[in-house]
Amino acid sequence: MIHILGEQNSVLNKFISEIRDINIQTDSLRFRRNLERIGEIFAYEISKNLEYENKDITTPLGTSNMNVLKDNIVLATVLRAGLPLHQGLLNFFDRAQNAFVGSFRKYHKDNSFEIKSGYLSAPDIDDKFLIISDPMLASGSSLVLAHKELTQNGDPKHTHIVTIIAAKEGVEYMQEHLPKDKYTVWIGALDNELTAKSYIVPGLGDAGDLAYGEKI
Repeated sequence: MIHILGEQNSVLNKFISEIRDINIQTDSLRFRRNLERIGEIFAYEISKNLEYENKDITTPLGTSNMNVLKDNIVLATVLRAGLPLHQGLLNFFDRAQNAFVGSFRKYHKDNSFEIKSGYLSAPDIDDKFLIISDPMLASGSSLVLAHKELTQNGDPKHTHIVTIIAAKEGVEYMQEHLPKDKYTVWIGALDNELTAKSYIVPGLGDAGDLAYGEKI
C-alpha cells in the first residue's frame, strides 16, 4: 500500500516546500529541523497502523484504562541524509530500537554506478515493525539494499518505508524487489522525473549535503 500524504492539504506541504526552496535551503539548521518535523508527521500517521495493548494507568485521582503502543518497533535509516528524518520518528516512537545502514555509490570508468553497503548496525528485527526512513527515494536501489541488509537480522512483522520525496521509477523498483504484501510506503511528494545520474526532478538536490555540508 502506498500513502502520499502531500496530496492532502496539511502543514506537511509547508515543510516540504521549504526544504525544496533554494533560498531557504541555505539555512542548514532550518533544513534539518524541517526534516525532523516531517518525520514527526509521518510517525503520527504510521502510529495508526501499529499494535496496541490495554493497560491500567494510575493517575493521582484514580485509574484510567487505555490502549498504549507496544514496544515492538525498530527504526532504521540510511546514513547520513536520513538522520534528521530518523530523529523526527524517534521523537514520537521514543522507546523504539534503532538501526543504521551506510550505503554509497561506487562509480565506474564509464560514469555508471552501483549502490554498495558499507555499514550496518541493527538489533534483532524478527516479528517487529520495521520503519525504514530515507528522505529521497530516487532509483530505489539504496532502500532495497537497506531492506536486504536489515532483514539478515530477522523477518519483520511488517515494514513501513518513509520517504519525503520519491520518484515514480523508484517506487516501481521497490514494488518489483520487495516482498509482496509485507510493506507499506509513506511518501510526502511524488515527482515524475529521474535524471541519468538518478537525481529526482524537481526534487530538492542532495539532502545529505544540505543537512550537513558538502562532501568530497
